[in-house]
Amino acid sequence: MNRLWMRRLLPPLVGLLFLLTWELVVRLRDVPVFVLPPPSAVATALWNDAPLLLQSSWITLIITVQAFLLALITGVGLAVLFKQSRALEAALYPYAVILQVTPIVAIAPLVVIWVGYERVNLALLILAWIVAFFPVLSNSTAGLSAVDPNLRDLFRLYGASRWQVLWRLALPSALPYILAGARISGGLALIGAVVAEFVAGSGTATGLAWRVIEAGNRLNMPRLFAALTLLSVLGILIFAVLTGIQRRLLRHWHPGGAG
Repeated sequence: MNRLWMRRLLPPLVGLLFLLTWELVVRLRDVPVFVLPPPSAVATALWNDAPLLLQSSWITLIITVQAFLLALITGVGLAVLFKQSRALEAALYPYAVILQVTPIVAIAPLVVIWVGYERVNLALLILAWIVAFFPVLSNSTAGLSAVDPNLRDLFRLYGASRWQVLWRLALPSALPYILAGARISGGLALIGAVVAEFVAGSGTATGLAWRVIEAGNRLNMPRLFAALTLLSVLGILIFAVLTGIQRRLLRHWHPGGAG
């Protein structure tokens, strides 16, 4: 019980101590607001600019969720195809690796040009999907490859079809790997959406990343820090939701669902 309370109380206490130290240092040393605003100024900006920032947060969240779901569907689907055809895996997997290691900042301008500046949100979705796609694919492929060969032989001994082996054995066995990849992908989808909007940098974009750029150009540091705070909140929310899903799905039969 003491350890549980320690885990729950220590993080907010450390965070509160950090904010108080930040506030005192900025005020005692008379640091200009355009260099580093105090937490009180950031909180004021959050309150005053709440409608604008929340609208931008919603747009960023929608793009992030769409990119994550697209990465989950395509990653798991392609991994299943790879396990059904070794030739297909050998032919396409290297290109998935190339897509992953190519810096998103290098291809973002091309994607924006091809899609069109009038559809910048679609370009952001594509770029965020590119960033989030590979962890799901690699983890799903690893999970489908880690099926116990004895259980697979047992299924075949009882006359199970290829579809039954996939649906009743391979996918359940790979579920911990898929969920682990999904947790990584969720955070990367948000990072991809933000980085893509930074690189795409168009006045037609209205997500949180654009608010950061706009505030930085105007030296409105309190609003910039407020937008960064909301980005952190979105990241924590995504991680918490995916962690909860993982624990709920695995808690009765796999160690990854405990705790």
